[in-house]
Amino acid sequence: MGTRAIRPRRIGAQGNPVATLRRQFLSFAGVGLVAAVFHYGVLIGLVETRTLEPVGATLCGFIAGGIVSYALNRNLTFCSDRPHRAALPRFLLIAAIGFVMTGALMALLHDRLGLPYVPAQFVVTGAVLLWTFTANRLWTFRAQTGSGR
Repeated sequence: MGTRAIRPRRIGAQGNPVATLRRQFLSFAGVGLVAAVFHYGVLIGLVETRTLEPVGATLCGFIAGGIVSYALNRNLTFCSDRPHRAALPRFLLIAAIGFVMTGALMALLHDRLGLPYVPAQFVVTGAVLLWTFTANRLWTFRAQTGSGR
């Protein structure tokens, strides 16, 4: 009996689009958790020190988390070869839409409906996660070269 080299199966290999989507979403969610630590840290810090009201504080937190998100998603989640001069403006547009969504949903859930600001932010985070993953996957970081990245 001969021995064959066993190659590890890479999750999300080029030939399996479902596995690629699953890997990217899980990576995006993981990056999102790291970005959320920054977002929620700024949000809670600004509200609890009475520096800003929850809507303004969450928008500041959104910016902090966005900086972390761009760097990690570009390099880890989507392994993008798109130059920064092309990817960054796209990311910023998607983030700007997410920023408006964040403010509007927090105003609705916290200011109008009276939900406490942290549970309201959990709901907002889920909605914005779905938007930004889809838009960034299909538009911002999509490989230009057809290299399967």
